[in-house]
Amino acid sequence: MVTLKAGSRPPWVGLGAAVWVQIASGNAYTFPLYSHSLKSVLGFNQHQLTMLGVANDIGENVGLLPGVVCNKFPPWVVLSIGAFACFLGYGVLWLALSRTLLSLPFWLLWFALCVATNSSAWLSTSVLVTNMRNFPLSRGTVAGILKGYGGLSAAVYTEIYTTTLHKSSSELLMFLALGVPLICFTMMYFIRPCTPASGEDSAQHGHFLFTQAASVVLGSYLLTTTILNDIFSLSAPISYTFLAAMVLLLMAPLAIPIKMTLNPTNRSKSGILNQPVGSSESMLQGEENADKTEPLLTPSSSTASLGSFHKNDSVSEIDMLLAEGEGAVKKKRRPRRGEDFKFTEALVKVDFWLLFLVYFAGVGSGVTVLNNLAQIGIAQGVHNTTMLLCLFSFCNFLGRLGGGAVSEHFLRSKTIPRTIWMTCTQVIMVITYLLFASALDGTLYAATALLGICYGVQFSIMVPTVSELFGLKHFGIFYNFMSLGNPLGAFLFSGLLAGYVYDNEAAKQQGMNLLNSSVSCLGPNCFRLTFLVLAGVCGVGSILSIILTMRIRPVYQMLYSGGSFRLPQNSDH
Repeated sequence: MVTLKAGSRPPWVGLGAAVWVQIASGNAYTFPLYSHSLKSVLGFNQHQLTMLGVANDIGENVGLLPGVVCNKFPPWVVLSIGAFACFLGYGVLWLALSRTLLSLPFWLLWFALCVATNSSAWLSTSVLVTNMRNFPLSRGTVAGILKGYGGLSAAVYTEIYTTTLHKSSSELLMFLALGVPLICFTMMYFIRPCTPASGEDSAQHGHFLFTQAASVVLGSYLLTTTILNDIFSLSAPISYTFLAAMVLLLMAPLAIPIKMTLNPTNRSKSGILNQPVGSSESMLQGEENADKTEPLLTPSSSTASLGSFHKNDSVSEIDMLLAEGEGAVKKKRRPRRGEDFKFTEALVKVDFWLLFLVYFAGVGSGVTVLNNLAQIGIAQGVHNTTMLLCLFSFCNFLGRLGGGAVSEHFLRSKTIPRTIWMTCTQVIMVITYLLFASALDGTLYAATALLGICYGVQFSIMVPTVSELFGLKHFGIFYNFMSLGNPLGAFLFSGLLAGYVYDNEAAKQQGMNLLNSSVSCLGPNCFRLTFLVLAGVCGVGSILSIILTMRIRPVYQMLYSGGSFRLPQNSDH
């Protein structure tokens, strides 16, 4: 069993350290920064480049193994594996791009990119699972903050790429191979399972607001400095000053544990959980203590609705209780939504697959645009694609942060399921893809910004939703299984569709066979068919999201009927 760190400060120290690791885990978002160099230096065509993009997404999102490992080993083990994968994978890519080793086969580079970006799965799984368990009553907010910083990572790397590394792709790969492991080894001591409070601390809301505000300031700062660096030729001292200010902003969340140290408060009102980490049942003890101190409280409205909510059970609760009392049966039943599921138990649930398909439609289509963003910009006459990537990154961050905060607010105040926001954003994504396909003048930046926001919302909604429906005990496995929607979409829509359409259109423009060439395609037809298909995919995703929302609304009415998270009274299973 994992040893829990006691005290009120360690969870916040861990959250501040997790911000740095989450930024490091966004190394997969740097692919558009060096993809053009892979194409020009190594002579790849667009189809080969999109297949490398698929490798980038497969590595980033295939994390079932990290999900299993994080349940059996402490976070520092998971972080160490991720650091080693990052060093090995990006090290091989640097050897190829810098021409230190010549004639490396394509399959080896594909595999090296998979290994390199798989570090993202190990790093993000470690910090996300640990912090979701450390703050079990604020899952949406924590998921939004961490996923938001993950979305900002592309802008952070872009800032480093343009100011410190002077837009050198080979130097960027070396930085990833050495810098990311250094961050992991520095922060792993602070990221540890902690004893969560059984009730919501009165100061916790303010601490979360401060962290969210700090992330918004960081995002705005990164966007501003990128624009300034693009417009003006900044001197080296100014560039390094910008970089130092960025580092200070990244350290802002650590101000919370410092403040708690300097101004300690009385926390006797908050109970502490003594249950094993990672179990949703660990929050029940706090509720039972509350019942003992206030025995005259009326039952929750969710309790009264439990009978109708579970009316589809094959055996009635009364008959089961009578049989147990007579010793005829031993109480054992399958978990219900909101309780802790095993992976095999969740696989047979319709809601599990509906959530997977909805998430697949949103992120699978969005990542196709992200992987081809540089080529999309060039095809529409925008040659400075760094600005496009920075804009997408900032809006992706806003979507992740806002998705978690907005869904948390409406869930607690109106018991509106989080998935309704996946519905809304995927409807907007349909419109956005049609804007991309039309290639109207002046719409490229607006469409990129809209897509970034909607793409980010998918992440911050999926993470808490899967934990609320199927529990925290095996959350790492559920989260990483859902994340498979990203590489699956990249393979289908980017590898098989976008690359094929692009190369065919380039061949038509040049009047020749370009299967072994790196000629660029120009004009709206390069991606038009791809965008129309993606619009159709998100249309289907919107319909499935509506169905899912209607199915799980009774679950959320039960879990959040009192305005805060409340677990159903379940037994061992």
